[in-house]
Amino acid sequence: MASPALSSSFTTPTPLRRNPNPLQWQKRLLRRRNIAPSMASSDGPSPKPAKLVTFLGKGGSGKTTAAAIAAHYYAKSGLKTCLVVHSQDPTVECLMGCKFGSSPTQCSVNLSVVRLETTKLILEPLERIKRADSRLNLTQGILEGVVGEELGVLPGMDSIFSALAIEKWVRFLGSERSDSQREFDIIVYDGISTEETLRVLGAASRARWYLRYIREMADKTDIGRLTAPLILKLGYESIRLNGASGDGKSSMEIWDDVERLLEKVSAAFTEPSRFNCYILMDPNNKLSVRSALRYWGCAIQAGTQVSGAFGFAPQSSFVSAEVTEKLSPLAFALVPYLSSYSSVDWDATIGSLANDAEEILNAKSKNFQPSVRFDPSKKSVTLLMPGFDKSEIKLYQVCPI
Repeated sequence: MASPALSSSFTTPTPLRRNPNPLQWQKRLLRRRNIAPSMASSDGPSPKPAKLVTFLGKGGSGKTTAAAIAAHYYAKSGLKTCLVVHSQDPTVECLMGCKFGSSPTQCSVNLSVVRLETTKLILEPLERIKRADSRLNLTQGILEGVVGEELGVLPGMDSIFSALAIEKWVRFLGSERSDSQREFDIIVYDGISTEETLRVLGAASRARWYLRYIREMADKTDIGRLTAPLILKLGYESIRLNGASGDGKSSMEIWDDVERLLEKVSAAFTEPSRFNCYILMDPNNKLSVRSALRYWGCAIQAGTQVSGAFGFAPQSSFVSAEVTEKLSPLAFALVPYLSSYSSVDWDATIGSLANDAEEILNAKSKNFQPSVRFDPSKKSVTLLMPGFDKSEIKLYQVCPI
């Protein structure tokens, strides 16, 4: 197989405009309300499902601040928005100007905030497993003695349970709740760290690989044939307690159902109408730009697309042509810099958003460049893998049996 080549074709960058006059924010907010996505309207036969929005960037790049700005922008556009925070950092409370906990708290019109706490997120899945076990009687009542409040958080649990919590709002697996009962239009997720967020984004596609090997082990080993049907039945019943029952389903049918669910979630992260991911950087800091490019490449490897890039600079309203060239073909815009996290004038802040920043947040661009391109005539594979050297990328071929 041909050795991989890094994509190096860039479009000619155009100079970025200065932010518009903040005093004109009233007029522009009226325009935003008129062009808000159709899912904000209760009219029409088929409202769009909720969308998930998140930001990637190194520490200090303005990731949390950008999430707060985006949440306020969507809310002022008429969309029911929820900012989901998975951190104990009080910065968001200062930015939003309100206290909030593990249940969505409304801070302003169309805008709610919630803090994910893994110790509390454990309780609901545990209760579902207990109810499934009481029907199947697999552990003979042992699970009933498990007290969820006594369980601690182990490494890796944050990503797993945050993914389960987000699923309740975005319904990537398909909703048992009608669209008219949807709680939010936009979910803005601010994760513990960019690395943890990337693990959440790539969890479904990676789980499919694990599922393949676990299924093979369950089918071809004695211990697998003995234990897998029981564990599989318990897990399936726990997930589907409010949906179709697994009674009468064979292990093969359950395996196939799980595979389809994971495939459905993986596909949702590639649909701009369901998910948008943005990278953050300080365009005046070379290390911040390099980190953003690296996270862009990591997002591609996680199985998703980056929808745009934002610069968060304290002094400059312009960015060099070199930076825009490195980010091409991504759309790039500056977001307002907040000098203080307390007493933020959100009307003026949202009003100072440039037009190109609004277009990126609305995800109007459909020109997503494929991360892998095959050229049969040249027998070559071209990869779009920003932030990575050619020596860091290895390709391998899996031949079907």
